Amino acid sequence: MASLIIAESAIFTIFVVAYLFYLGKSLTGPTPGEVLETPIFYTVCLLSSSLTIHFAGKSLERGQRGLFLALWFLTILLGGLFIYGTGEEWRRLIYEHGLTISTNLFGTTYYSLVGLHGFHVTAGLVMLFVVLIFGLAGRVGQDQSARVGVLSLYWHFVDAVWVVVFTVVYVIGR
Repeated sequence: MASLIIAESAIFTIFVVAYLFYLGKSLTGPTPGEVLETPIFYTVCLLSSSLTIHFAGKSLERGQRGLFLALWFLTILLGGLFIYGTGEEWRRLIYEHGLTISTNLFGTTYYSLVGLHGFHVTAGLVMLFVVLIFGLAGRVGQDQSARVGVLSLYWHFVDAVWVVVFTVVYVIGR
């Protein structure tokens, strides 16, 4: 997992640098300041999911399977809300503002960076859902807590990357 996170960090770094490099260089609009709305609620959902997955892992270590499953499900729900919010933002940007990946440099770098992150969240949700299914089938217990912890590291990574993406796109980039 450490090797994956290091490799993925390099990829995200390239996308963040590209976003920052091309920021303000679009010859046509719309610009970030004209169309972006800060997704505070969905950001809180995603960052809160780091807490729920942490406590889910701790619950599993203590043998509290019911609490583990509830917190694991809540993590999936929070991550799902984040993806929903990203989808709604994209719908608004495309249909209300005409911003697509081919509109201008901002559209290209925005959808590439935010889309890369969204892909990683979606992949994480698939993995979390698989664990939930196995957990509901009684196949995840205390003896699996180390494996669950490794998957949790990936989820924390995805959350940490969002802090960077959020800062670059919605704070610096506006």
